[in-house]
Formats: sequence, C-alpha cells, structure tokens
Amino acid sequence: MSSHRVDKVEHLVREQISYILLHKLQDDDLGFITVTDVKLSADLKNAKIYLSVLQKERRDFVLNKINLRLGFIRTELAHRIRIKFVPELKFFIDDTLDYVEKIEGLINEIHKKDNNQSNS
Repeated sequence: MSSHRVDKVEHLVREQISYILLHKLQDDDLGFITVTDVKLSADLKNAKIYLSVLQKERRDFVLNKINLRLGFIRTELAHRIRIKFVPELKFFIDDTLDYVEKIEGLINEIHKKDNNQSNS
C-alpha cells in the first residue's frame, strides 16, 4: 500500500516527465509518446516510468533514444520539482493496450463462433 506522499510525488513526476518529453527534448524522431504511469519506491529514490508509444514498431527505438537522454531528463526533473532526492529514472514500454487488444480479439472470436453455431 502506497502512502499519500508517494502518490502525490508519483503524480508530480508523471506531469513533469510528460512536460519534459513534450517540450524539452525537441526530438521529432520520438513521435507521439504518452507517460501512462509512474511507480515510485517507498523511499522515493527509484522511479519506474511507463511510456506508451503510438507506433508499435518504433518502441525499442524510442526507448533507446530516451535512455540515451536519461541524464538530461533527470536534470530537467531536478530543476522542476523540489524534493530532497531526485529519483533514479528507469523507463519501460507500457504494453497494457496490446494486452487489451489481444483480449478484445479473443472475445470477438468467441462471439463469431457462437453466432456461427447458433445460425447453423
């Protein structure tokens, strides 16, 4: 169970990382990126940042480019938030939407089979 402070800092980090990616990186190669979630450790020293990339085939490329700019992103974050320690950042691709699409596809397949069997 996370504390109220951790929740507030997660929200703040999410907002600021979104801003940094949108306005400070100035890299058109990245395309459309959304920060979907931030998970902070209880001591606020480590942050897992989950990104959604619009173009699925470019996910690895985008993740590598962001990891190359990790120092810049962390420095920008340090300038934008006031906490004792700026967390170490680790970026991950959020594949939740892929999972949702897969489940919807399976459900649609089941419905098609049911409709075909009831029509026979």
